[in-house]
Amino acid sequence: MTLMAPGKTHLSKSSLISAWQCPKKLHLEKHHPELGELSAQTESLLATGRQVAEVSRQIYGTEDAVEIPFNADVRLMLRDTARLIEGGPDAPIFEATFEYDDILVRVDVLLPDETGGWRAIEVKASTAVKDYYVLDCAIQDWVMRHAGLSVTAFSLAHVDNQFVFAGGGDYKGLLVEEDLTQKIRTVEPTVADLVLSARGSVAGPEPGIPVGMQCGKPYVCQFVDYCWPMGAEYPVSGLGGSKAKLGDYVALGCEDIRDVDVDNITADTQLRIHRVTCGGAPEVLDGARRTLQSLPYPRYYLDFETIAPAVPIWPGTRPYAAMPVQWSCHIDDGSGDGSAETMRHKEFLDLSGEPPMRALTEAMIACLGDGGPVLMYTSYEKTVINALIDRFPDLAAPLRRIVERLFDLHPVVKNNYYHPKMLGSWSIKAVMPTIAPQMDYSKLEGIKEGTAASDGFIEAIAADTTQQRKAELEEQLLRYCKFDTEAMVEIVRFFTR
Repeated sequence: MTLMAPGKTHLSKSSLISAWQCPKKLHLEKHHPELGELSAQTESLLATGRQVAEVSRQIYGTEDAVEIPFNADVRLMLRDTARLIEGGPDAPIFEATFEYDDILVRVDVLLPDETGGWRAIEVKASTAVKDYYVLDCAIQDWVMRHAGLSVTAFSLAHVDNQFVFAGGGDYKGLLVEEDLTQKIRTVEPTVADLVLSARGSVAGPEPGIPVGMQCGKPYVCQFVDYCWPMGAEYPVSGLGGSKAKLGDYVALGCEDIRDVDVDNITADTQLRIHRVTCGGAPEVLDGARRTLQSLPYPRYYLDFETIAPAVPIWPGTRPYAAMPVQWSCHIDDGSGDGSAETMRHKEFLDLSGEPPMRALTEAMIACLGDGGPVLMYTSYEKTVINALIDRFPDLAAPLRRIVERLFDLHPVVKNNYYHPKMLGSWSIKAVMPTIAPQMDYSKLEGIKEGTAASDGFIEAIAADTTQQRKAELEEQLLRYCKFDTEAMVEIVRFFTR
């Protein structure tokens, strides 16, 4: 086994994947990482990957299994791996570290096989094998085999979303394997070319790669705000739609939506965004007022917060199954002025750590009563309630009656309203600052979007979370969910006043 010489620089597998996605991305990662910004969604995905990797150690581990701990001095990781390999294939190794031609990889799982070689496993938190995973595995296989390791097979293990957690910390069955050996050996000849390309990206000046589809695939690039023109009042990215088409506009010198030639736009939604933005004033059609004024009382404004962990928490649940853990409801009986302050408000949040879904459902049924529209923003609440029908068949009848009462505000808003500052989005977070500036989600303390709410709930029920931190999270969760239903109340007031 070869060891890295002192002072040598290296590229990781992740570096090569970055170069494959976009050479400019790798260049910026190496030279200007401060220009990048990971979104809350990306941070959450990374955390999920770490959780699944931790479970894989339980699944593939034995009493004599060894994990190579991360060390900033990669020579130490290489040395420890080499010692284990030279001792003969007799126990699983996690995060085994190899180097060849200054390319460094850390392998999720190495298992000894009966031939005296090793079987490698890459662990992913997704529920299927994606095309670019083949390249990911091919890079590792290329490095290991050139470093002298006998790799007899290479598999990818991903989450089985049909797995049902039985409890007791037993996650055997969570991961399902697919043998990729033949596929990655077919791809391997391109790895050397990728290495050369990556080195050129790092050593040379910043590549002049135009923006386009690669900015969001296979991963959302952390340098999007740097590469896309964002200094304009209405950045061209606010037209929405295909990033490839938007990239073409940027290549033509367009930075602002108003710079785009209308004759180049074919999509109806983009034409509408362009027209309203060029006009400079919001578009408010009367259809929203007529529709919303016709809704009878009482009106219930309902919002859920859900979690969908890759690694199930409670017995009887599956990976990535969305489970409601919190709700907020503003109730308008028609006697007030239509503001949230004049309405009754009810909410549910249980941070005991026990499965809250049953109590949440019963409390919701009691809150929503027997009649009146149940307003939501997008159809997500309908999806959640239908899942509750499957989970609790004995509550199916009242839940189905609630489903029949659901009223989605989103299409009403989208069909009848657009403000240039929404920048192509009809999400409630984009709409609210344009109709009620005081209700800006970005100004909330702590939790201010759904991913953070999900992560915050999971943190709050964790055994090692302090009581002080739990209290902080409880306050933030309650405020965020209540903010969502207050926002819907303000939407209806805006269109009907």
